[in-house]
Amino acid sequence: MLTPKHVRNLIAGIIDCQHIEVEGDGHHFFAVIVSPAFAGKNRLARHRLIKDGLSAQLGSNELHALSITTAATPEEWQQKHA
Repeated sequence: MLTPKHVRNLIAGIIDCQHIEVEGDGHHFFAVIVSPAFAGKNRLARHRLIKDGLSAQLGSNELHALSITTAATPEEWQQKHA
């Protein structure tokens, strides 16, 4: 069974992240991801970037569900939390 730490490490292996928070119960996970890789991408493209990188885990149902609650650039994150 996957843990939040495992999912966090999977996401960190896809893109360079400045901040990642993952919570979950082993089947359903919720992630906050802050990465410069999101610059110039709309919300759908940001989510697709992560989910495409996790396609093997999602396809095998090892990772049942991932909700990306926040996918922000460092600048967007800073403005939101200033």
